[in-house]
Amino acid sequence: MVWSTKRRAPVLSKKLRPKLFCHIEENAEKKEIHLEAINGYYDHVHCLIRLGSKHSLSEVAQLLKGESSFWINREELTPEKFEWQREYYAASVSEDDLHRVRTYIRNQERHHQNLSLEKELEALFDVVEE
Repeated sequence: MVWSTKRRAPVLSKKLRPKLFCHIEENAEKKEIHLEAINGYYDHVHCLIRLGSKHSLSEVAQLLKGESSFWINREELTPEKFEWQREYYAASVSEDDLHRVRTYIRNQERHHQNLSLEKELEALFDVVEE
């Protein structure tokens, strides 16, 4: 699952991201959401989630995004009011691809030094349409 900041504003600083990802992991654990990997860049977050029978995909998105934006605003971690975009991207991953996807998520900073989220999603949609 991938989601971005409102208007893809680059507000997830290098200092904020580790705190945010840790907070999302803790929240996921409390809500019994099986979060296998999380990382991101200045304007978005990638999560690898093992979806169980307890939650739907839309419910997981709402629980993780909604609570984390509330937390960022409560803790005043960004200069202005923080919001996520409403949309998110999600794709299923086969067991054979789990290691590759985990590695991809862990390497977000290096990956996005050369490729914007917009270009990444365009490439993903091209693959899906073929």
